[in-house]
Amino acid sequence: MRDRIDAGIVGTGTKGEIWKAIVERHPAFNLVAVSDAHRPNIPRQETFSYYENYRDLLSSGIDAVFVASQNKYRARVVTGALDRGIHVLCDIPPGRSVQDIRDIIAAEKKTKGTVLGFAFTHRFCEGVIRAKEMIHSGTCGKILWMKGVHGKSGGRDFESIWRSNREWAGGGVLLDQGIRMIDLFRFFAGEFKEVKSFVTTSFWNIPVEDNAFALLRTSQDQVAMIHASSAHWKNQFALEIGLENCGIVLQCDLFPSGEYGPLEKMIVYPRPFADKGDISGISEESTTIFTTAARYKGEIDSFADGIQNGSKVPLGSSRDALHAMKLVFRIYQNDAARKNRKAASTSRDSRDNPLLGTGHHSDTSR
Repeated sequence: MRDRIDAGIVGTGTKGEIWKAIVERHPAFNLVAVSDAHRPNIPRQETFSYYENYRDLLSSGIDAVFVASQNKYRARVVTGALDRGIHVLCDIPPGRSVQDIRDIIAAEKKTKGTVLGFAFTHRFCEGVIRAKEMIHSGTCGKILWMKGVHGKSGGRDFESIWRSNREWAGGGVLLDQGIRMIDLFRFFAGEFKEVKSFVTTSFWNIPVEDNAFALLRTSQDQVAMIHASSAHWKNQFALEIGLENCGIVLQCDLFPSGEYGPLEKMIVYPRPFADKGDISGISEESTTIFTTAARYKGEIDSFADGIQNGSKVPLGSSRDALHAMKLVFRIYQNDAARKNRKAASTSRDSRDNPLLGTGHHSDTSR
């Protein structure tokens, strides 16, 4: 391979633009191509080629591709790249369904020496890295519980954007944003065996959920609680981790565009103990402030290192993407009221249209 990696980007939305700004300055990459069929009027630049069809970009001789297209297209772009031996870094979610990531894994198994990573960007937050180190050291004790909020306030045109369209997105805020918190739960505590959930559309007039609440439990009785919302009063990201000897809180505000603000905060609360004369629940806390820019560069540095040195990519593997997607869809499926509503709707449709029945109305004329 050449000293620099010829790269392309599919999708020029928020994440695609963030990646583009970093890749253009990155010493390991040479940005040679960009594709976005849904933004035909974006400014053309002489430094790279522009393709309306992503297939033309994949056939242009690139070594690597960053995939930030709409969910509807992600699996087909990724599998198309892997079939051509192109390294891939894909935004999350990896598609609209569990089957999408299974298709990607099937294509991955056919390739040799091709790097595939998924942009679970929060793993590269300095606060997350620091918290992981503290927990791994054992000084904090074991994780007892976690609480996560991933909220956004939508916007004036929220009902008409592609993320609010089931055909394009596959799901609502849980799949779009909540999957990031789900991945962090897994990153810290491993796999979850039990799921209880409520998934609602309570504010926006959209065919996907705008709120999802779930309780998850591991085999070690560690419980995680998530609230993903697109009907929040502000854009917010917050993760609380309760441990035997302390509590850790990770916070970061989001801009209206969906991009993270310039700073993130980690607060550590030592647990008060009665034998130390403090049982009030008030103890000395420590706060550390980090910048958020490092997270995006960190995932791209990791992708470049995997390509150049053949090292394992800690970005998030296809297995991580599969398990996160399966957990998201377990949350969907374990809302009993939601299942009953779907069953009732199907029953009504069957009565209205005999062709949707289950055999009681057979058509023998064909």
